[in-house]
Amino acid sequence: MTEKKKSKKNLISNIIFVVLIGLLIWPTSRSYIHQGMMKIGFFRPNVEKGQVKPEELSSMEANPESMLITDAQGKQINTTDLKGKVVFVNLWATWCGPCRAEMPTIQKLYDKYKDNDKVAFVLLEIEGNKDGGLKFMQQEQLTLPIYFPASELPKGWTSDQIPVSLVLNKNGVRVFKHVGMADYSTKDFEEYIVKLINE
Repeated sequence: MTEKKKSKKNLISNIIFVVLIGLLIWPTSRSYIHQGMMKIGFFRPNVEKGQVKPEELSSMEANPESMLITDAQGKQINTTDLKGKVVFVNLWATWCGPCRAEMPTIQKLYDKYKDNDKVAFVLLEIEGNKDGGLKFMQQEQLTLPIYFPASELPKGWTSDQIPVSLVLNKNGVRVFKHVGMADYSTKDFEEYIVKLINE
């Protein structure tokens, strides 16, 4: 009888272990886990740490980074066309769990500023997967403006991982960069956007 109980207990433990591993491997469930962690205060972007250092800023102002991007309708623009606006840029891919997890927080930020003509959002699906990107936005009921690369990414925008979020000031100069997943619906980040709008 004791052996049967042990065997049953081991079977239940193994099933729970397999389910937990499955949840960690499956990208959608990982997104939910990440979103839950963001809700309790993890993954907040450190605005101060992400800002470009003043000594680097002067050389960047002389030679701002830019790239060609294409919107979902196929219209091509250069990021320099967005001068005069504070631009939030997010580099992501459809297969990236952390990218997917942070999207609802970017949607909240977008909802606050979508009617402000001094702010623009560029959600750049870096692999150019138009069908996958649009399908993801539709499935998740996101209304974020999605773009695709039409030229190489500027060196200062890239990283060995995604997501990467950047903010360009009204002169088109990158003033903020955060690598990795983050919650962009925080009060600190909103205040940072407002500060850039008012500069």
